[in-house]
Amino acid sequence: MVHRADRRRFIRYGVLLAAAACLPAAGAGRRLRFMALGQAAIQNDLCAQANPELGKFSALFSQADICFTDLETAVAEPGVLEPTNKTGFLKAAPPATLDCLRSLFFNMLALSNNHSWDLGAQGILATLAEVKARGFTYAGTGENLAQAVLPGYRDTPAGKVALVSMASGAVREGAAATGARAGVNEVKVNAGTVDDSDAKRILSAIREAARNAAYVICYQHNHYWEKDFRATPPWQRHWARLCIDAGASAFVSHGAPLLQGIEIYRDRPVFYDLGSFIFQSKTEVGYYPPEVWESAVADCRFEDGRLVGLELLPVVLNERGDSGESFFATRGRPRLAHGVDATRVLDRLRNLSLPMGTEIKIEAGVGRVAI
Repeated sequence: MVHRADRRRFIRYGVLLAAAACLPAAGAGRRLRFMALGQAAIQNDLCAQANPELGKFSALFSQADICFTDLETAVAEPGVLEPTNKTGFLKAAPPATLDCLRSLFFNMLALSNNHSWDLGAQGILATLAEVKARGFTYAGTGENLAQAVLPGYRDTPAGKVALVSMASGAVREGAAATGARAGVNEVKVNAGTVDDSDAKRILSAIREAARNAAYVICYQHNHYWEKDFRATPPWQRHWARLCIDAGASAFVSHGAPLLQGIEIYRDRPVFYDLGSFIFQSKTEVGYYPPEVWESAVADCRFEDGRLVGLELLPVVLNERGDSGESFFATRGRPRLAHGVDATRVLDRLRNLSLPMGTEIKIEAGVGRVAI
């Protein structure tokens, strides 16, 4: 026999179960705010210098569930590891640079690029250790190829977000991860065609990530450029669509250090190149064309797996650093663009995107993509 008090408990339990069944799943119905930035070719702790412009970025990025960039440098204590890159294009940074990125609210990093191996295999491992210690979500390098291709995952109020990361072109001999060697998750391209075995590995990783996460970010660092490095290679457009078809929610690329067009494919954004958010280079002033010192913040809003909003905030970088010994250490700092600078950057991005079927409306210094 069921006592009256027990019956009341059973009825209340049933009501609670029925109510719970009507509730959305964790993260359902909440928009994911994903901010994608140009690559962070950072070699010095920019946050150690007083700069109100960085504070503006920090306030902006703190609003995102995921704030993403490519870490375009190897990270280790200075002087500990021997560089494998003996040129003036060496990218090596002290661990404090990661603290700077963390203070700007970056929380997801691609590690696969042509500079990942600038401090050799030990530099790959040192970078991984420093990135892990600071709680970043990452992908693209590993102690071996199996680890380098693994998706990285991050929990957000909108659900789990995964990252699959790769590098193509300018990956020097010895830099690619193998079954027994630490390195980069390399994807080779031959005569405009992505290598079959590499493609299968990446698409499989994307499918795995899509099974385990609500959203999947696919990243490619690409140095298989066209003769005019402002142009997007046709093979990459085809490849990006294959990645979206496999389950990627967004495809992001860097490599050529300047903006390329934006495509919306199956209600998902494809950023063929977002240029540089930070670009610390020891090249002479004027070595790069002016547009190398310009980029954009892609502020994406997703709902139920599809893109529902995309705003583009123009960014300009200082080609000239502070005078004296701090010239190179302060070069390549970003600031939000305004006025004629904002119009110039957004006009170019609009013109690059229009042939891809993407319409960008410019209002008050912000680009809004028609979804």
